[in-house]
Amino acid sequence: MKREEIPQQYKWKMEDLYVTNEAWETDFKKLQDGIEELQKYEGTLGNSAENLLKMHETCDELNQIAEKVYVYANQRLHENTGNSYYQGLAGKAQMLLVQMSEASSYIEPELLGIPEETLKEMLKTEGLKKYETYYGRLLRKKEHILSKEMEELLAGVEEVAEGPKDTFMMFNNADIKFPVITGEDGETVEITHGKYAKLLESQNREVRKAAFLGLYESYGKFKNTLAATYGANVKQAGFFAKARKYASSLEASLAGSHIPTEVYDRLIESVHAHLPALHKYMEVRKEKLGVEELHMYDLYVPMVGEADKKISYEESKEIVLNGLAPLGADYQELLRKGFNEGWIDVYENEGKRSGAYSWGAYGTHPYVLLNYQENLNNVFTLAHEMGHALHSYYSDETQDYIYAGYKIFVAEVASTCNEALLIRYLLDQSKDDKETAYLLNYFLEQFRTTLFRQTMFAEFEKIAHAKSEAGEPLTAEVLCNIYYDLNKKYFGDEIVVDKEIALEWSRIPHFYTPFYVYQYSTGFSAAIAISSKILNGEAGIVEKYKKFLSGGSSLDCIDLLKICDVDMTTKEPVEEALKVFENTLEKFSKII
Repeated sequence: MKREEIPQQYKWKMEDLYVTNEAWETDFKKLQDGIEELQKYEGTLGNSAENLLKMHETCDELNQIAEKVYVYANQRLHENTGNSYYQGLAGKAQMLLVQMSEASSYIEPELLGIPEETLKEMLKTEGLKKYETYYGRLLRKKEHILSKEMEELLAGVEEVAEGPKDTFMMFNNADIKFPVITGEDGETVEITHGKYAKLLESQNREVRKAAFLGLYESYGKFKNTLAATYGANVKQAGFFAKARKYASSLEASLAGSHIPTEVYDRLIESVHAHLPALHKYMEVRKEKLGVEELHMYDLYVPMVGEADKKISYEESKEIVLNGLAPLGADYQELLRKGFNEGWIDVYENEGKRSGAYSWGAYGTHPYVLLNYQENLNNVFTLAHEMGHALHSYYSDETQDYIYAGYKIFVAEVASTCNEALLIRYLLDQSKDDKETAYLLNYFLEQFRTTLFRQTMFAEFEKIAHAKSEAGEPLTAEVLCNIYYDLNKKYFGDEIVVDKEIALEWSRIPHFYTPFYVYQYSTGFSAAIAISSKILNGEAGIVEKYKKFLSGGSSLDCIDLLKICDVDMTTKEPVEEALKVFENTLEKFSKII
């Protein structure tokens, strides 16, 4: 379907960002001029509180405009990725962001050069008081900020350091080719990234096996090249960590959100303690599928088919509204606002970006991209993305620009919390054993693919980076051995850990953003803890949760979650989430 064929009420209102492309160009030019204005303050920040305030106001204004410019260009491109005009706008926006980064590289070193007592006096000035939290964080990382010259050098090197990631992305998205196999209907089908997941869900086991072997055969041909590419990425992370005087790339990666490395370690330890439950789940899957041997290509085929009913988009909105009723009438009203006022781009069209996301810019409402299909899975996607959207809405409405954006560490909390509430609602409404079993299995798979699998990814990264920092080369053999052994540990003896899975590390894009994936596990755990409190009717929890949603980055991530009495520096939230998994598995085992 062409985009122009889709009714307007199912498209997002990009006019709320920019009425015309000409208005975008005006802001783009304003940014170009603003970069020159920002550079005028170099060397003057310690002279007066007035100069300091003007620099901050200029930065905030420019960053807000840059956000709008970048989001608009890219979201317009996502409407049709083949549109050359918006390809150009997105490219221009990206280049301008790099220029802004370089132009502002003097700021932090210069601020840290101001004597702390002088700085404290300046911050008493009206207008500067709101930046106290920013300065607290800046001073906290003082020992890791380098001289102006070194910061400029590192800013320039960062683009070069993206080389391994860019190489992998180009290889993975454009160059690698996968074989043709016989599909479920007997027709030939070429394996692609998009089709692979569907092929692993095939009820025909030979199709799943052929897809699995075909994919990893392709990656296996390039394992040495991919090991060198990933190894180079690990080295660049180690280089920047060392340059900034961190003990490790793990510490450096977590420092941006002020997350102690103990949180990372405790996550892995807690999951290790509950691996017997995952092994039990493998046993249940093996029994349900009725196979003599459970293989890695049997992990994604549904054990329970989805109830055979279509759910229109209009119906899905009502289901989400009802499912999230525990969050209160004001939350529901915001959902209706999003549904009715052009926040959401609903249906697939030719050239549209795949998948789903929530995004936006400060000063306007959030946006949600969907490719809605009429099934239950897409109802969950709607609830998930609107969780992100309302998190942004609450934060933007409450916080000044400088503190409005929230960190990745807490980003998945609101979305997963919505899904957990929706599952409970649907289970309570279900009068059909098949539907109940499907919902329970859906929930179990969320645990397996998010809490267990992402933690395994996190453990792989920890081992790989530690080996590199100890001077050990990350050859294909080394990486494959690490990854294979982890699969053996996590999935247990009830499954045949096929040798091909040892290559899975070579196809995971997230590994090129070091120590990113663990946040899916911690965010999921925190969300389960909070949703359990809400569903159990804990006094005051809904108000606490909305305070959390409104917090943006005004507090550190750990402290934001403590508003809801969830302390991620302890094992408790992860332990509680894993107990929910065990209880859900018990219910599922009884009903199937």
